[in-house]
Amino acid sequence: MQPMFDRIALIGIGLIGSSIARDIRKLGLAREIVISTRSQHTLTRAEELGLGDRYTTSAAQAVENADLVIVSVPVGASESVAVQMAPALKPGAICTDVGSTKASVIAQMAPHMPDDVHFIPGHPLAGTEKSGPDAGFSGLFKGRWCIFTPLPETPAEPLSRLRAFWEALGSKVDEMDPQHHDKVLAIVSHLPHIIAYNIVGTADDLETVTESEVIKYSASGFRDFTRLAASDPTMWRDVCLHNKDAILEMLARFSEDLASLQRAIRWGEGDKLFELFTRTRAIRRSIVEAGQDVDVPDFGRHALEEKK
Repeated sequence: MQPMFDRIALIGIGLIGSSIARDIRKLGLAREIVISTRSQHTLTRAEELGLGDRYTTSAAQAVENADLVIVSVPVGASESVAVQMAPALKPGAICTDVGSTKASVIAQMAPHMPDDVHFIPGHPLAGTEKSGPDAGFSGLFKGRWCIFTPLPETPAEPLSRLRAFWEALGSKVDEMDPQHHDKVLAIVSHLPHIIAYNIVGTADDLETVTESEVIKYSASGFRDFTRLAASDPTMWRDVCLHNKDAILEMLARFSEDLASLQRAIRWGEGDKLFELFTRTRAIRRSIVEAGQDVDVPDFGRHALEEKK
């Protein structure tokens, strides 16, 4: 594949950033990859992994003459990064991000973007519970959605170039209003993680259940919750603080539905329970049919054992 950009700057090199770097290298999407992160330790590890061509702890130095800048930092750090790199951004450059909240990121970054830079907020819906440059892998975005929340004044040409980039990584691209994005993600991503953190925390707090029993007797349900609850604490702290309104709205709705479920259990309303469980089971089938998961028994654990 011919390079799509001469120089791509990656600001942040965790799971998402390092996966992007691997795909850029594998597919030949840029002539040069520049990597920046605040931590010298993380930067050194990225260099050991060969993820880029140049490395720096300065975001401003990293974005010099870059045609595409991808910001992959916790959403709470978005404004700080924007302030650092804005004076050094190349006229005509495309600047995007991968944050899980969009209205907050736009509010933090857009005021600092030069008029001659195309700021296109984005969010690839891909990831694992792992973090750091070692966690990334080529193909993470294949078959996954990447959502753009472009500003009204964004020209068609840079939007098309960024779309082509994510499609080259294997993503399907869609566009949304930022507030709508935040509400959708609150229910499909943010709330499930919050529930998982809470359930695992509750189990840890129970005085009648020792830690060894929680770990030793973890059934599949609790075990799968712990995978979500193992996600990066900094990232999810920032998500909760920067998508507060949408998350609180979904938590209120969830609490109401949970109270209804509690009543059905208390009063032995088997028909209501069966109807709910049947409806939710159909959702799982729809997700598999949409290609967002595979229909492998036991959540793919048998397949993993066969590979071993």
